[in-house]
Amino acid sequence: MESSIEKDVVVLGSGAAGLTAALAAARVGADVGLYEKSDLLGGSSAISGGVPWIPLNHLQDEAGITDSREDALAYLASLSLGRMDPTLAEAFVDNGRATIQWLEEVTDLRFTLIPDYPDYHPENPGGKPHGGRSLDPGLFSYAGLGPWQDAVARSRRSAHLRITDTTLGGGTGFLDEAEMQRRMDADLRGCGNALVGPLIKALLDAGVEPVRGAEATDLLLDDDRVSGVRLRVDGSDTVVRARRGVVLATGGFEWNTRLVSDFLRGPMTAPTSVPTNTGDGLLMAMRAGAGLANMGQAWWVPAVKIPGDEAFGRPRSHLVNRERTLPGSILVNRAGRRFTNEAANYNALGGAFHQMDPVSFGYANVPAWLVFDGRHAERYGSFGTPAGEPIAPWITRSDSVRGLATMVGIDPDGLEETVARWNGFVDVGQDGDFHRGDSAYDRWSGDGTHRFTKASTLGRLDRAPFHAVPIEPGTLGTSGGPRTDPRGRVLDTRLDPIPGLYAAGNVAAAPTAMAYGGAGGTLGPILVFGRLAGSAAAAGD
Repeated sequence: MESSIEKDVVVLGSGAAGLTAALAAARVGADVGLYEKSDLLGGSSAISGGVPWIPLNHLQDEAGITDSREDALAYLASLSLGRMDPTLAEAFVDNGRATIQWLEEVTDLRFTLIPDYPDYHPENPGGKPHGGRSLDPGLFSYAGLGPWQDAVARSRRSAHLRITDTTLGGGTGFLDEAEMQRRMDADLRGCGNALVGPLIKALLDAGVEPVRGAEATDLLLDDDRVSGVRLRVDGSDTVVRARRGVVLATGGFEWNTRLVSDFLRGPMTAPTSVPTNTGDGLLMAMRAGAGLANMGQAWWVPAVKIPGDEAFGRPRSHLVNRERTLPGSILVNRAGRRFTNEAANYNALGGAFHQMDPVSFGYANVPAWLVFDGRHAERYGSFGTPAGEPIAPWITRSDSVRGLATMVGIDPDGLEETVARWNGFVDVGQDGDFHRGDSAYDRWSGDGTHRFTKASTLGRLDRAPFHAVPIEPGTLGTSGGPRTDPRGRVLDTRLDPIPGLYAAGNVAAAPTAMAYGGAGGTLGPILVFGRLAGSAAAAGD
């Protein structure tokens, strides 16, 4: 038998977008229903770095950092290839500062600037080589969540790390035993858990209890208005009527192989998000008549799959960041040739996997391998192995470059020539092929003892044994979906708002289109538009 309840606002999804939308609606007195498909809260936001990228944030004032609306908009425009809707970019930039201040007022979130963290394209117009736009959510104690303490998705490797402890934030990914024990004892969590934890606590304090295991199947339509949603909860059908509006915040479609094949511009074999991101919200919005945008795009990453490593019941894919940026490593294709600047930001680098070979009519850089030498392995560790410990046995190794190539299926002549060419570039201090080390960002993620110099990323590859790890084209999440306006209202194919329907996060077409400004380039707009959509839904606009 189908049950039915009523709410003012219904929010689908409990990632950062859904949590922020629900909180914005609840804070103005709306009766909010928050529904999550998974048994765990937080979505992909919970296992992310947790960093929002926010131009003109108030913390810049305290640090004496100069920023401007004109710089932020010019910077985003320089990365969008003309595909970004200027009105959405303006809404993001104009509401970012207020959103962060509001979050600090109504939750336990207390952001800090990540010192000197450059934008991802700092030399572009309006870019910030010395940082100021990426914010660290710090640490949050889950001990205060009571029975909800274990209800949030978390990354096994980074749950207790701050972003600056991780390889994404310039750290090693490891803490000393005493500090790790201290954080575990107090259940102090960082990164994405530090972002979503305070949002969940604020919602619980406001009387909003998320419903888990609730899969949305259809939107309800009365004439041309979205009036609610049909859910499957614990095996039973439930109808939730929405007196004012429904907010879609269900994440992307990267785990739906059919939608990936239909829409994405190139290969994507390694999603790093939670596997519940199967495009539910996208499909419901399409059935309601939503217009779509940015469908070929995703937040791209190079990824590795470690044999036997699983998360959420699926093989786990890991973003490859630090290993490829460190001295003594290069990325090569089956011909043994480098094909990109290995130290570039992960989103931009992902595009290198989409290069077509018109002769073979295949992707020239799939498959690809990260090749690194014995000095790199010993000094830095690799893929979860701390420095000074033996490299994991699943990683292929050989005493010669040629032998390594033969073992994994790379052209031996090509790899030998490429390694020799690379070492020559290192000797003169200039990458003549892809300019690795020229950008301020390149010099951030590598060897921290040489930060801000080319030595942080340029290093010879000449000490045996030599290692190779297969690298796949992956994504943090897709970034296409229903079009929205600056208030988060979903637009139809005529670009008119669909009454009662709102969207935020990766379920919607990204407000910045393909532009990824810096660390937190996804989460910044997600928080801003989550708040805008929740506020608009509560007002019934």
